[in-house]
Amino acid sequence: MIGTSRKLLKLTAIAACIAGLLIHQPLPAVYAEGYSVPKEHKTKRKLPKAKASDMSWVNLHNRFPDAFLLHGPRKAKRIALTFDDAPDARFTPAILDILAQYGVCATFFVVGVRAEDNPDLVRRIHREGHIIGNHSYNHAVMSKLTLAQYRNQILRTDGILKGIVGYSPHYVRPPYGEVLPQQVKWSGAAGYTIVNWDVDSNDWRNNPSSRIVLNHIRETLQPGSIVLQHAGGGIGQDLSGTIDALPPLIELLRVQGYELVTLPELLGQPASRRQ
Repeated sequence: MIGTSRKLLKLTAIAACIAGLLIHQPLPAVYAEGYSVPKEHKTKRKLPKAKASDMSWVNLHNRFPDAFLLHGPRKAKRIALTFDDAPDARFTPAILDILAQYGVCATFFVVGVRAEDNPDLVRRIHREGHIIGNHSYNHAVMSKLTLAQYRNQILRTDGILKGIVGYSPHYVRPPYGEVLPQQVKWSGAAGYTIVNWDVDSNDWRNNPSSRIVLNHIRETLQPGSIVLQHAGGGIGQDLSGTIDALPPLIELLRVQGYELVTLPELLGQPASRRQ
């Protein structure tokens, strides 16, 4: 009976997530992580050095208020959990299991080369009602790329994800959050929205414990927050702290009156790209 109840709970949670996805969807790291260096990064061409002020997140949002976002509306107690570097067979399934157990839908930013290697895991993310986002093809540092190279990173991943889940993701998250103004401008014109974060769990730094992960999230959490966590890691990286922190995090947020939502729900924009 207990096993049956848990299965029913999980199915109910998945159904609720999928319903939310349908409502908001329109009808008609790094090389050190083991990614190969693409040919475009082996060029000796020197790129113009970007000014720090040009890459300031505040400045980028002020210049491109619809194409570069850091958080949602502050009036309602709603937050979005987001997970970068998916899919990873070592960590992503455990995160999905916990989210299903608690009936929470999140947003997963997927790396193209990893999607190619683990398409079934990407399908599971989508099937269970979570939102798929674009996290570049091979976790490149976008601020070091030309506009043409940036476009290739996004469009190549877009094609891979569309082939797996059936739609082109609307949301893009550049690795490390680094992006240039001309890249943001192109993204907006191409129907994408770049979404970074205002709460960093720091789960990527030095394999932290669940207590440290929770403390980092609690420090800057507020209504409308977008929380950065990871569902995939590099060589030697252990995301056990992220996994162990997730149940108490969800419980804490609910006790505090927060509603956990996806990016489309938080931002009022669709899951799929305008084409």
